[in-house]
Amino acid sequence: MCGRYALYGPRSRLRERFGIDDFPDLTPRFNVAPSSTMPIIRQESDGRRTVVLARWGLVPSWVKDPANMPHPINAKVETAAIKPMFRQAFRARRVLVPADCFFEWKAIAGRKLPFLIRMRDQEPFGMGGLVEFREGSEGIEATFAILTTNANPLVAEIHDRMPVIVRPEDYDRWLAPENGDVESLLPLTGPYPERLMEAYRIDRRINRSDTEGPELIEPVEEEGG
Repeated sequence: MCGRYALYGPRSRLRERFGIDDFPDLTPRFNVAPSSTMPIIRQESDGRRTVVLARWGLVPSWVKDPANMPHPINAKVETAAIKPMFRQAFRARRVLVPADCFFEWKAIAGRKLPFLIRMRDQEPFGMGGLVEFREGSEGIEATFAILTTNANPLVAEIHDRMPVIVRPEDYDRWLAPENGDVESLLPLTGPYPERLMEAYRIDRRINRSDTEGPELIEPVEEEGG
C-alpha cells in the first residue's frame, strides 16, 4: 500500500535525478493524497523523457462510466501484468512517479501512527507507476496508479507493502514503451535496499488529507504526536 507521499524538493534536483531539463516549477506538496493531480514521468517513442500531470487513481481508457467503478491508487506488481485493469498499461505505459518520501501507518498501543520513509541521502526517487489516458469531459485525461511490492525489512516494521522504487540506472529499461517483456521488467521491481532508506515518526496531522506544510515531515518523539 502507498496511500500518501510528498514531493517538495527544488526543481534543480528533479531535473538532475530524472534527466529532464524542462521539469516544471511545481508547488511543494507535503501531503499528496489520492485524487491529487501530480507530475509523472513517461518516455516518448523517440527516447525523450517528459512530464505529464495526472490524477492519482487509475481509470483505464476502455471504461465508459468512471463513476461506477473504483479508481485504484495502487497495483500489486506481482499481478499487474495479468489483471485486466492494469495489464495493458503495465506492458506499454509504465511511468515514474517522483517523490521525496512516502508515508505509512503502524499500529502502536491501539493507535495507528504515521511514519515518514525516504532515502538516507534525502534525494528524490522514482516510484514505479502506470498511466492511462482517456477522453473526458474536458479533453484527454491522464490518471495513474503506483505499483507496490513486498516491504524491505525497514518498511516491514511499519507495513507489509511498499511502493516499487526504480533504481536510476534502470529508468530507461523501465520507461521504454516498446519493452513489453514482463519477465525482463519484474527484476526491477523488488524491495528497495533498506540500507539506503530511513524512517521516523511524524505528527498525526498528516492523517488529514487537507493539511499541508513542511511541519508535516518533521520528526516527533515516539510517545508524542
